[in-house]
Amino acid sequence: MERSFGAEVGKLTLGQGEIFHGEGILAVAKALLQSGVSYIGGYQGAPVSHLIDVLGDARELLDRLGIYFESSASEAGAAAMLGASINYPLRGAVTWKSTVGTNVASDALSNLASAGVKGGALVILGEDYGEGSSIIQERTHAFAMKSQMWLLDPRPNLNSIVDTVEKGFELSEASNTPVMLQLRIRACHVHGSFVCRDNRQPAHSRKHLLETAEFDYGRICLPPSIYQHERAKIEARWPAALDFIRCEGLNEVFDGESKDVGIIVQGGLYNGLMRALQRVGLADAFGRSDLPIYVLNVVYPLVPDEVLDFCADKRAVMLVEEGQPKYLEDAIQAILRRAGAGTELHGGRIFALAGEYSGEVLLKGVGAFVEAMGLAPAAATGTDVEAARLLGLREQATAELGAPVPARPPGFCVGCPERPVFSALKLLQQRTGAIHVSADIGCHTFGTLPPFNMGNTVLGYGLGLASSSAVGPMLNKRVVSIMGDGGFWHNGFTSGVVNAVYNGHDSVLVILKNGYTSATGTQIIPSSRQVDARPELDIERALEGVGVRWIRKVPSYEVSHMVRTLGEAMSTAEPGLKVIIADGECQLERQRRIKPEAARRLKAGERIVRTRFAVDDRVCTGDHACVRLSGCPSLTIKPNPNPLRVDPVATVNQGCVGCGLCGEAAHADTLCPSFYKVDIVQNPSRWDRFLYRMRQAVISLLAARDSFPAGAPQ
Repeated sequence: MERSFGAEVGKLTLGQGEIFHGEGILAVAKALLQSGVSYIGGYQGAPVSHLIDVLGDARELLDRLGIYFESSASEAGAAAMLGASINYPLRGAVTWKSTVGTNVASDALSNLASAGVKGGALVILGEDYGEGSSIIQERTHAFAMKSQMWLLDPRPNLNSIVDTVEKGFELSEASNTPVMLQLRIRACHVHGSFVCRDNRQPAHSRKHLLETAEFDYGRICLPPSIYQHERAKIEARWPAALDFIRCEGLNEVFDGESKDVGIIVQGGLYNGLMRALQRVGLADAFGRSDLPIYVLNVVYPLVPDEVLDFCADKRAVMLVEEGQPKYLEDAIQAILRRAGAGTELHGGRIFALAGEYSGEVLLKGVGAFVEAMGLAPAAATGTDVEAARLLGLREQATAELGAPVPARPPGFCVGCPERPVFSALKLLQQRTGAIHVSADIGCHTFGTLPPFNMGNTVLGYGLGLASSSAVGPMLNKRVVSIMGDGGFWHNGFTSGVVNAVYNGHDSVLVILKNGYTSATGTQIIPSSRQVDARPELDIERALEGVGVRWIRKVPSYEVSHMVRTLGEAMSTAEPGLKVIIADGECQLERQRRIKPEAARRLKAGERIVRTRFAVDDRVCTGDHACVRLSGCPSLTIKPNPNPLRVDPVATVNQGCVGCGLCGEAAHADTLCPSFYKVDIVQNPSRWDRFLYRMRQAVISLLAARDSFPAGAPQ
């Protein structure tokens, strides 16, 4: 990728006693190096992409420490890396977005959890749940319970996060169990500081190689070993984990003045809880709370005696657990009732049964609990007032605007090479009627939103083609499937293309080749333009290698060409899979590459030409079909300068990057000819200046001629 993370890499070299300042996910990278990790891998995905990005730029540092780093082809590949810790005392860490990445990695994780580990194995998960999420609303907790992998959920501050990473390896080794560490979006991006320790060279690494290869059939996930694995989970690993959690104090208790009422909270929700308590007058800005708080930095497994000790002599406890099902609530209820404890547990019913616990949800829930417990009536009244004030601000804003703020769906970036493909599909459907489009995960998923509204299903990364296999034979037209080049290499090649060829599918696949996994921060993929010694893999050759015969490659921005090619794919008599590769580099990466080069050339006095597009106000009819067809953010509207016309006209703002889609789409659909192209020449040559003067002279002559009245002498 074109962006450099040199500044972040520098922070990873900080030594004993130095102060690290930065965001949470970068602190995780530093904690890994302080933990003596032997290998690191992962697959990019928000909100943990930054971890992969920084480590990818820190290869020199990792090489000095002997650490192996790999940007894996998928989450399944990353999870399988942890197999190195099954037989050998190697500490390893992998990372990805959850829960979708955990679903992909599930086979390897299940086998890993069954076999158990010698070396510490840590899975760092970006828990993409709640209002800032872009995926299905599920939680990792269920998977941890299913496979009995311990799940850490640290308080969102850098000291807690770093300590939890280091303790996570120790917990894994103490219980011979892989450990998951989940970080929500806010935890990944929280800023703070912590005191560093020196980076540790691992005991076994690329510099200190293992002497012998070890074999132990007891580690193989086949009978009879698998039956021993299950017993070991219950009889040995679970008790060892509870002992370690208890002895090391991984969960925390913060005392408060109240003795008969308390709070249990997931570590990741601690900051939000403290803010709500502060607003109702039950906590201060320094984290001191009037109510005692039991913080679950380990949400699975629970330590029953810790729960009972905290709840002892308390008439009621409030549980702050985000999402559903309420795994913690059910488990804590079971612990309390089995022990005969009379403590009331107030959970999801006072907050929300589903969804993120935002500031508003937490404030309402804390207020309801405070009121129900009869605590500090003044504070309870303050809660109602504060909640009413927050809700009143929203209503006041709506009243002043005269209407609710219209929804603004996300969309493609300015100049994105994927937008023209959806413009072409839209034009094709005007001729053929509605087409079933199987969408995929990636930037191109924005095609399901206005103005395109194209994509009947989204079932997983790289699964666009596979999801069309059953519906295709049931329709009277061929199905069109969308897939990005990142999804192609991740899962789409085998699950989609190979499956389609093997089963003789007669459908159309459009592969959007922009060169990166752009949606997660433009990381490189096997077919990216490589800048180091790694080979660049070719999508066309891969397709030909598995028997795809009908392959066309079309420049993404050539809308008319794309419409013709799509039409050919939909109508040809040739059976089998038809693949169209839409070739156009991610505009963000293109701009990151060309802008510094352009700046350098300008400074050196070299000639630079920038292309922009504009709309002629006098020609624009004001029907805005061009806006509806392209959806480009730089193509908008403005008041009509003609006093005799009231419809606003189209205009191109300063965000234009000169991709030309607006003109291409207008030409392909035979819209009004109001678009024109402008070449802006900086540091012009003498020839440029001469041409400019000649053009201006000709324009002046033509303008003067047109200004004479009809019949007047000229």
